[in-house]
Formats: sequence, C-alpha cells, structure tokens
Amino acid sequence: MINYGLVGMMFISLALVIYTIGVWSERIKGRLKWWHVGMFYSGLVCDTIGTGAMTIMAGGLFQFSFHGITGLAAILIMLFHAGWATLVLIDKNEVRIVKFHKFSLIVWVIWLIPMVTGAIFGVTS
Repeated sequence: MINYGLVGMMFISLALVIYTIGVWSERIKGRLKWWHVGMFYSGLVCDTIGTGAMTIMAGGLFQFSFHGITGLAAILIMLFHAGWATLVLIDKNEVRIVKFHKFSLIVWVIWLIPMVTGAIFGVTS
C-alpha cells in the first residue's frame, strides 16, 4: 500500500529544494538561463505530484479552504512563471532576461505561502 502522505511530503520537499535553487541561483547570477527554466518546470512537476498525493491522502479533490485556494494558486502561478520564463528566453530580450529574477522572487514568495501554512497548520486550514 502506498503511503500518500509520505510521497506527498517527499515531492513537496523536493519541489521546495529545486524551485528555491532555480529562483535564487537566477537571482545571484542576475540573468535567466535555460537551466533555471528547467528548475522551474521540475519544481512545478514535483509540487504537482506532491499536491496530488496529499489530495489522495485527504480523500478528495480540491478543498475550498485557505490552504486549498492558495495551493491551487501557487501551482498556477508556478506554471505561468515557467511559461513566461520560456517565452523571455525564446524572445532573447536582454532587458527582460536580466530583470526576470524580480518576478521570480515574487512568485517564489507567493509559492511559499501554502508551503508554510500547510506545514504549520496542516491541510485543514
């Protein structure tokens, strides 16, 4: 039998590490690179798998709660972030490439909200 809680925690923790490395390394470098975009997508995939596992563990679909709403919003903004980063690099606009990290930090902070509240209060909040 699969322990969905454990699987969820592992993938969400992995998402935290991967996404944080992608965002902060981009910030430190001061320039968006393709491998950062790969980290954004990898973090998104891990977070989605982890969230799915936690949803199965909770026994249902989307829960209309603070955690459920912010969690869904976080996944959607991560998807938008990775997609926008892809478009910025394809466009090769140098100004956007070097300023993209400002947007990345905002997304990262927003993404941390359900991560932290879920860890502190559990999925019932």
